[in-house]
Amino acid sequence: MTQEGTGMFAEERRVKILSLLNQEKRVLAKDLAVKFQISIDSIRRDLSIMEEQGLLKKTHGGAIPASHVRQSPAPPELRYGNGTPQGHAIAKLAVSYIRENQTVFIGSGSLSYLLLKHLPEGMPLTVLTNCMRAADVLRERDWIDTYFIGGRVKPSGNITDALANEFIRQFKIDISFATGGGISENGISMATPEVAAFSRAVSAVSRQLIGLATHHTLGNDAFAKALPIEELDLLITDEEADPEAIERIRALGVSVIVAHTEDELV
Repeated sequence: MTQEGTGMFAEERRVKILSLLNQEKRVLAKDLAVKFQISIDSIRRDLSIMEEQGLLKKTHGGAIPASHVRQSPAPPELRYGNGTPQGHAIAKLAVSYIRENQTVFIGSGSLSYLLLKHLPEGMPLTVLTNCMRAADVLRERDWIDTYFIGGRVKPSGNITDALANEFIRQFKIDISFATGGGISENGISMATPEVAAFSRAVSAVSRQLIGLATHHTLGNDAFAKALPIEELDLLITDEEADPEAIERIRALGVSVIVAHTEDELV
């Protein structure tokens, strides 16, 4: 073991970093350097070692908790909450691609739900959704024709079964917004094969597919692959996303746009 900084062993410091990360869900290298009174290069080395050990995921300027491929989706009360500034920035930029009288698919992910807040007031649209909560919000807007995709309703209020796959194939969609438990150069991936299959069915009937990913999911791979990343016409992420993860996706010919939180007025 090596001893650095204020007399603390490197391994002991990494334990404290992990504890802090589990509490706050995000750490910044510059803050850790001040806290432990060591150089930022030493902190970056700590984070790199911890990432290699599967203890965390490095981001631009810091780290977030490591994600697991078989991670369950967040419960509805968390998934459909107020959202983060980064999520709203992504959603606001995403809806700017929607045009009057288009047919749009909005799914059941937390980012998809934030799209509802930013849909242009009074713009006539047709929206298809498999999310009961989204349908409940949309039915109050008389300028939007809402189609709720049928099938078995899960406890979350969402529908992704074989009946939903057949239902969606009856339509042609101008724009679909794709989210997932993981979006990386390896593709868009989901927590379950059922949801992955439904995502493929939506993509097959969509003229334009726009991916949405916060820095928490960008660069991650979830359990079940839904689509190759190359099927996206565009990917929107936030300014805290890992630049290397962005470049790996761009290298495959996918356009990636970064949404900035300072442009978002919630």
